[in-house]
Amino acid sequence: MKADELKALTYKSLDDLKGQDIVCLDVKNLTSVCDYMVVVTGTSNRHLKALTDELVKKVKKSGAKVYGMEGQNQSEWILVDLGDVIVHAMLASSRELYDLESLWSIAAERDPE
Repeated sequence: MKADELKALTYKSLDDLKGQDIVCLDVKNLTSVCDYMVVVTGTSNRHLKALTDELVKKVKKSGAKVYGMEGQNQSEWILVDLGDVIVHAMLASSRELYDLESLWSIAAERDPE
C-alpha cells in the first residue's frame, strides 16, 4: 500500500471512531523514518485503546503491515508504527505537553483528502 493510501486509511479509521483534532504531518523531507506522522487526541485511556486497536485491525485487513505498537499499558500516548505512517494517539494533556506539531515545525494538514 502506498504511503498516501495508508495515510488516508489511517485518517478515516481515526475519524470514524471520533478521534479529535486529527493532524497529518508530511515529514518526508525531514526524516527517513516515515513519510507521515498522524497525531490524534482521544477523550480517555479507553478511547485511545479503541482508536488504536481499530486502526490496527483495519490496516491488517487492508493487507498492510503493522510494525509495532507502544504505550498500550499506560494509554496516555500510544504510538502505532505502520512503516510510512506513524500514529501518535494521545490524551489532550500529553498532546499539549509534547506539542509534536510545533516540534516538527511544519504546516499541518488537517484533512488529507
